[in-house]
Amino acid sequence: MTNKPQSLYIHIPFCEHICTYCDFTKLFYFGKYEKDYLDSLIKEIESYHINKVKTLYFGGGTPTALSDAGFERILTFAKQYLADDYEFTVEANVENLTESKLLIMKKVGVNRLSIGVQSTNDKLLKEIGRNHTFEDAKRVISLAKGLGFDNINIDLIYGFKRQSLRQLKKDLANFIELDIDHISIYSLIVEPGSILYTKGVKEQREGPSRKFYEVILKTLRANGYERYEISNFARNGKYSRHNMTYWKNQEYYGCGLGASGFVSGNRYTNTKSLREYNNLNFVKENSPVSPEENLEYYLITNFRMEQGFSRQEFKQKFGRDFEDLFGDKIKRFFLTNLIDITPDRIKLTDEGLLLMDFVILKLM
Repeated sequence: MTNKPQSLYIHIPFCEHICTYCDFTKLFYFGKYEKDYLDSLIKEIESYHINKVKTLYFGGGTPTALSDAGFERILTFAKQYLADDYEFTVEANVENLTESKLLIMKKVGVNRLSIGVQSTNDKLLKEIGRNHTFEDAKRVISLAKGLGFDNINIDLIYGFKRQSLRQLKKDLANFIELDIDHISIYSLIVEPGSILYTKGVKEQREGPSRKFYEVILKTLRANGYERYEISNFARNGKYSRHNMTYWKNQEYYGCGLGASGFVSGNRYTNTKSLREYNNLNFVKENSPVSPEENLEYYLITNFRMEQGFSRQEFKQKFGRDFEDLFGDKIKRFFLTNLIDITPDRIKLTDEGLLLMDFVILKLM
């Protein structure tokens, strides 16, 4: 068994338009940038001397914003790093998930799609800068299913200040009707650098946001979706194997403009300058993770999961039992029903997940 990372993330920064809430590393797509970027990206991936990985994830930006030729080129190149039992995910926007892109993905072995639907309310979609309607989303999902894609995730954003509970329930009903096995839900966060931030848009207050989340949790559970991570719900065991790498605080390669990675005990972040990246100066920051930071990362990530983490694994990683390490600090969490400790596992309760930041702050 190799000690090398078993997951590879590849960032495609290009977008045909910029959504108002987005603060990820992204660039407007121009064809003249594509070849140089992909040339540099391939060189970076090759520099890690990767053997095989179990999960491969193309994110962005918008991977499907690439030309068909560029899209097929980079997917075909990356496929060589996949082990036999793999998960190969590509993120896509509704408006450029064409039949030709889907056929390319089918050809190279992509077996999981993540589609940014975000809402089923056309007025709200327009407000957040999405260039598709809900009818467009239904058509694309139907096309993907018809071509044999049976592992599909769709994203839902909630918590817009003017969004009503009735609108949220309508979104959920429409999402469930799509008969998709995986749904990711995200509360709107107005990040510095996003268009919403420059417009002075405010996030939903904590009280209503919590109510919205509780409605989402109750509705999806009642319709056969298991919450396996605080923002992710799946039916039929269709967990995201790649994202489980992050939530278990495991190492992974991160390649591309602005990408982050965790390799050989070091966390690194790539440059966000396309000029620097194309000059093959990939990494902007690189630092070893201290034992204290590793413990904090472990709690922040593993506590996000419904099943928490194994007591045995914790002791193997940190040399002490969880209770011995934190002692009296966890007693108050029992009294307030925030944490659940069994003979095998340690996890947060439903209430504890809602207050996860508070729990970790008090533990650390």
